[in-house]
Amino acid sequence: MRIASLLILVLFFACNSATPTKKGPPYPIQKQLVTDNAMVVTAHPLASEVGLEILKAGGNAVDAAIAVNFTLAVVYPRAGNIGGGGFMIVRDKDGKTEALDFREKAPKAAFRDMYLDNNGEVVEGLSRNGTLAVGVPGVVDGMVNAHKKFGKLPWHKLLEPAIKLAVGGFLITEQEADVFNEFQGAFKENNRHQPAIVNDADWQPNDQFIQKELARTLMLIKDKGVAGFYEGPTAKLIIEEMKASNGIITHDDLKSYESVWRTPVFFDYDEYRLVSMPPPSSGGITLAQMLAMVEPYDLKALGFQSSKSVHLMAEAERRAYADRAEHLGDADFYKVPQQKLVAEAYASQRMSNFSPQKAGKSEETVAGKFSESEETTHFSIVDKDGNAVSLTTTLNSNFGSKTVVKGAGFFLNNEMDDFSAKPGVPNQFGLVGNEANAVEPEKRMLSSMTPTIIEKNGELFMVVGTPGGSTIITSVFQVFLNVAEFGLPLKEAVHNKRFHHQWLPDKIFVEENTLSPEVVKELENLGHVVEKRDYIGRVEAILRLPNGKLEGVADDRGDDSASGY
Repeated sequence: MRIASLLILVLFFACNSATPTKKGPPYPIQKQLVTDNAMVVTAHPLASEVGLEILKAGGNAVDAAIAVNFTLAVVYPRAGNIGGGGFMIVRDKDGKTEALDFREKAPKAAFRDMYLDNNGEVVEGLSRNGTLAVGVPGVVDGMVNAHKKFGKLPWHKLLEPAIKLAVGGFLITEQEADVFNEFQGAFKENNRHQPAIVNDADWQPNDQFIQKELARTLMLIKDKGVAGFYEGPTAKLIIEEMKASNGIITHDDLKSYESVWRTPVFFDYDEYRLVSMPPPSSGGITLAQMLAMVEPYDLKALGFQSSKSVHLMAEAERRAYADRAEHLGDADFYKVPQQKLVAEAYASQRMSNFSPQKAGKSEETVAGKFSESEETTHFSIVDKDGNAVSLTTTLNSNFGSKTVVKGAGFFLNNEMDDFSAKPGVPNQFGLVGNEANAVEPEKRMLSSMTPTIIEKNGELFMVVGTPGGSTIITSVFQVFLNVAEFGLPLKEAVHNKRFHHQWLPDKIFVEENTLSPEVVKELENLGHVVEKRDYIGRVEAILRLPNGKLEGVADDRGDDSASGY
């Protein structure tokens, strides 16, 4: 009944646009919320409301996550998807944790040098645009897999909100209109038809966005589960898209795709235990390394965003990202030295040449030896029983490959760019990789996604994650330390400006107004290069307060919103 009420409300918003307001968002957006029972924090207010109503209807956190994921494919197409992949951490009310890997895979016809020219050089854009950039999608199989293991409500109930929004449409926000308009040229260039997102005139705030082809695809998934996507009419449309534009995914690639349950990465930091993703995500291991490197230092005494604390954290980031480039890849194809990388002794060794008075040099900071679209999306959920989900999913860059499957209405990813097209050559996010992340058939490309659940003294403490390509891991790193070390309230911890170092290029990237001019000068005197950039991450976080209530904070860098009861 509550879901039906929500859908009536959504349709009201979609249709009641006779006197649109061109500025403020068409839906209520809550950046901070404290509740007694349950919380959902996502990149879009409609997705947050869908998750909330699923919880109110008796669903658990995983049910809500599935419904949110499909809803984001409708209302947040720049990153929400059914044509991409991702990772999910689940912690049940008893503290048992699971990690679901539904990352895309390379097609079976993929090969190591597929993005190089005859001279062995990377062909610009080949791994980012069009169907040759597409990995075999994993979202649908992942959601079906999650439902089989944890689902409480019937499968079809979880698809209904997304289908209603696709059929009836919804009003887009000012930010969404701007993004839609920015990519009109790319949509026209990479499609052989006019998908729903292509508009003859500029999109305006409060315009209605209807996606009937996507609705039909979602109905097939609702009725047939995995077979509704990887077989039958949808699979046929995907393959037709491949054949029309030099893509290499086949029916066999689609039918043989399987998501995988993996053992999470566990690591301790003072009184906290963090649970995050293992390879093919680099998030868990890299986050563990950075925290282990800074743990021996008194960060609180150094001061929040002082030159001393930023210097220390940037040097930890430098070293961890150097290791990421050398050692991390799909562990099913490459022997990742996971235990050695996260060992306390190794962290100490990596920081042995750290100097508080001088910046390191990335050209001299090599990986230790042993004997990411910016446009991803993340959401965090806790239900009334204490079950928690941290889920990050992506198409890679904004709208992925920019290609919409004709007749099916969804964007395909461009995740093949997350492989190392050529060892030592950076991808679109400036990340460098080597043999561990080379292209191989059926291999999962390395990711920076870092969905994380944190315990304190054995109890649920925080659910956190973010989009942001290469900046994902450092954003989670900073938000956690903002709370655990610098004592910031969750809203300040999330909304404060952030900085980022990823080994190469050898720079500290900062959002506008992150650091004072004095701090920047002090960092430059230490030898750092400080460079301003646009926003870093869009964190969605839930904190269990000392009184047992839940605080949800949605990032103020977008239309992100929290819902709960």
